[in-house]
Formats: sequence, C-alpha cells, structure tokens
Amino acid sequence: MTEIEIGRGKRGRRAYSFDDIAVVPSRRTRDPEEVSVAWQIDAYHFDIPVIAAPMDSVMSPATAIALGQLGGLPVLDLEGLWTRYEDPTALLEEISGLDPDLATSRMQEIYSADIQPELITERLRQVREAGVTVAGALSPQRTQQLWKTVVDAGVDLFVIRGTTVSAEHVSGRAEPLNLKRFIYELDVPVVVGGAASYTAALHLMRTGAAGVLVGFGGGAAHTTRRTLGIHAPMASAIADVAAARRDYLDESGGRYVHVIADGGVGSSGDIVKAVACGADAVMLGAALARATDAPGRGYHWGPEAHHPQLPRGERVGVGGIAPLEEILFGPGRLADGTTNIVGALKRAMATTGYSDLKEFQRVEVVVAPYQRS
Repeated sequence: MTEIEIGRGKRGRRAYSFDDIAVVPSRRTRDPEEVSVAWQIDAYHFDIPVIAAPMDSVMSPATAIALGQLGGLPVLDLEGLWTRYEDPTALLEEISGLDPDLATSRMQEIYSADIQPELITERLRQVREAGVTVAGALSPQRTQQLWKTVVDAGVDLFVIRGTTVSAEHVSGRAEPLNLKRFIYELDVPVVVGGAASYTAALHLMRTGAAGVLVGFGGGAAHTTRRTLGIHAPMASAIADVAAARRDYLDESGGRYVHVIADGGVGSSGDIVKAVACGADAVMLGAALARATDAPGRGYHWGPEAHHPQLPRGERVGVGGIAPLEEILFGPGRLADGTTNIVGALKRAMATTGYSDLKEFQRVEVVVAPYQRS
C-alpha cells in the first residue's frame, strides 16, 4: 500500500470514504425483482441487510417491532431512556425541542438517571412477544454489570457497541471485560465493535464474535473527529475488515464472521458501496431517524452526545421525510437516496449483474471522488 508523505517525520496511508469511490457496471444486468438482499447471522435470517442502530432517536420498543416485522434487525439501546424511565415519551419530545446551545447539558441531566434492570427485562419482553428477533446493546463499560439481566430476559443477539472496542483493553483501575472468555461463556451470538482496522478486527474475530461492527466516529451525530482527532474513512475500513474476515476464515478452518458497516451510511448509495467493499449488512442511524414515526421526532443523537465528561456527539436535525416503511421500500418521493433504500440496493445489484449480497461483494469499484457543486 502506497504511503503519502505528510511531512519529513510522518507518513500516512491514503484511505477512502464512500464519496471517494463508485461501483462499476459489468457486462450483465438483471431484473431487480429477482435480486435477493437477504442475509443470515448465526441461526437468524433477515429479509433485508438493515440493522437499526441502538440509539434513542432511532429505536423504541414500538419501532423495533415495526422494523423486525419489515424484515430488518432492530437493536435496542439498553442504556437509553427506555431502560431509565417507565415512560420517556415526554423526555423524547423535550429533547427534540431543546435550544441547540442547551441540548448537550440538558441531555446529560436526563441521561444521568439510573438504568433499571427490570426495565431492560420489560423492553426486551415487549419485542419478543411481538415475534421479532430480540437484540439489545450495551457499552463495554456496562456489559459486566448488566449482561446477566440481558441474557436472562431472553435476548437472541447480544451487541457490545462502543465508539471503539478492542480485544485487549488495558486498565489499572478495574478488571477489563475479557471478551474472549465472556463470549465463550455466553449462550447467544455476540456482535461487537466498532473496529476500523485489519488488526483490531482480526483480534475481535478471534474472541468468537459472530459479527464485527466497522466504524469509528463517522456517524452523522458524531463529533469524534473534532474532539479526539480520530476518524476512519468507511470504504477503506470495511475493505480492511473484510480482508481480516477472509484471513480468519482460513485461520479458523471455515468460521465466517459477519462484517457490519456502522456509521457514515447515510444514503442508499452508501449502503451499496458498503456492501461492495465487503459488508454483509449495514447498521443505520440517521437514515432511519428520518422516519416520521421515529422516536427522535426529526432529530438524531447517540450515546456520545450525552457523555457526562467528554461529549463526542451532538443532537442533529435530520427532519422527518417519510414513514419507516417508505424509507425502506418506497415508493421513493425524493431523489437523494433517503427513501426506498432497499429498492436502490436491489437496483444497483441488478444493474451490475449480481443476484445476492455475497456475489455483489465482488463487484468492481473505482476511485472516483464525488464532485460537489
């Protein structure tokens, strides 16, 4: 890989975002209606490769059930408002109406309430009783404290999600989460991340994770690049982690770990490019927060926005453009890649001649930076 000289004392590898690349048509085309976008992780099959990000602006128990019934995988934030308050509806409405200058401090106050284990059990029960695959997310810091409550509640998929998650966390203050031992002792598949490099992803795969989330601070509501100076362009990050998946497949004698793009996947074109770079599925935040029936009421934020010591995100306005079902399946009423995102993925696959997601990961990609007017 060619490195670029940043200065005499520092060199860096050129990395690419989704805007820097494009998918190239091949010699064959297909009927979009004959294209499959289904995928499976462990024993769980989904009609569409869409995972809802565990954010209060995206997922409530009601929207989790709705997404599951539409064929996607909803993930509840088990450290969010729905596990801190019996009925957070009024607080969600308040957050959507906050003055931008006061939003961060007020959200820090709202999210300072204790997490109630009985509410974790109740929220997961609501989703399970609707017949939908049950997935819940905890941060690495909370996993040791609350994992038993989550597993006892009957979760199908356990998600450990942070801005970055490593297989080797070093701490002199407390015993860190031993991911390998934790995943080995659990009876449910675990999806873990974020990771943004080949080496970090390979180590996470060796812990026994069923899936790895790829991304670092690139989401619409993140300010990680401004606050920490850290960022991983998604096209390169996914391709690097996909290479780790390939090598781990050989190393493990055939164990396949799913690669899930998480962050910076804001439009249907980004979803297409994420799969083209090697993703099996995408975790969507802002793209689903734009739904008129999303709990954020036209606003979007993640857990980084209310961190008590160092916020690395913010509440952003994304608007409400269409119901969730239209965002996923159309009909599209906007030409900006924000509605009928599944239809757009099928169309791109058909235009380039591929019939399923695994095949489409082999599509030709070129470096073609997007020219903004």
